[in-house]
Amino acid sequence: MAEETDQTVTTNVQEPLDLIRLSLDERIFVKLRNERELRGRLHAYDQHLNMVLSDVEEVYKTIQINEEPFENSVKTEKRNFSMLFVRGDGVILVSPPVRGSN
Repeated sequence: MAEETDQTVTTNVQEPLDLIRLSLDERIFVKLRNERELRGRLHAYDQHLNMVLSDVEEVYKTIQINEEPFENSVKTEKRNFSMLFVRGDGVILVSPPVRGSN
C-alpha cells in the first residue's frame, strides 16, 4: 500500500511547484540564505516561493570573533514565531514532509 501512495505522489508532481502544493498544511523545512533554517506549517505560497508559515522554529548561526586568541566560534540560536512571512528571494531549499517509507 505504501508503494501505491509513493506512486500517486510521483504521478501528481508534474512541475516543481506541485511538490510545494502537495505540502500545503504540512510541516516543511526551509533553508534560507545566511545560515538560517525554518521548520513550520505551510499555509500559502506563490510562484516566487514567498510563503506563509505558522508554528515556526528558526535556527540560525552567528559567528563570534574573539580577538585575543584569534578564534572564531559559531553559536547556534533558536527563535519561535506563531506566524511568519518568508520572502522567496532568500529561499535556497524547500523540503516537503517525510512521507511514510514502509
